[in-house]
Amino acid sequence: MTQKITVSIRHLPHGEGLPLPEYQTAHAAGLDLIAAVPQDAPLTLQPGRYVLVPTGLTIALPENYEAQVRPRSGLAAKHGVTVLNAPGTIDADYRGEIGVLLINHGTEPFAIRRGERIAQMVIAPVSRAQFVAVEALPESGRGAGGFGSTGR
Repeated sequence: MTQKITVSIRHLPHGEGLPLPEYQTAHAAGLDLIAAVPQDAPLTLQPGRYVLVPTGLTIALPENYEAQVRPRSGLAAKHGVTVLNAPGTIDADYRGEIGVLLINHGTEPFAIRRGERIAQMVIAPVSRAQFVAVEALPESGRGAGGFGSTGR
């Protein structure tokens, strides 16, 4: 059973009139984030460039939760546009505007228009680690094998 939590959300003035994030299917993990750029001034993202896109939203997550900002697979597959710092993390105590840092890895300029779905946000529980300094780590089957050590 899926655990439901309550997240307070507020539109900033430049986000008024845009829909709130919503799940597109019954089993979707991510809620779509929408670009809150001016109607008459879309952003043009040139190849190789990045831009911070406003969403016009602020949220208050419950303690021990985070929101992850992730790419939309369709934008990446069709246009080469993705979230630069994927996943971006929104901490429970952050109250500023949610921004999406998009980069264009494609070969053509990409227009970001008001109301366009630009990323997805996944709400997830957070575990906090307590580190303990030790002289040696326990052995494992993998050992220190890193990049490419388990195959191509």
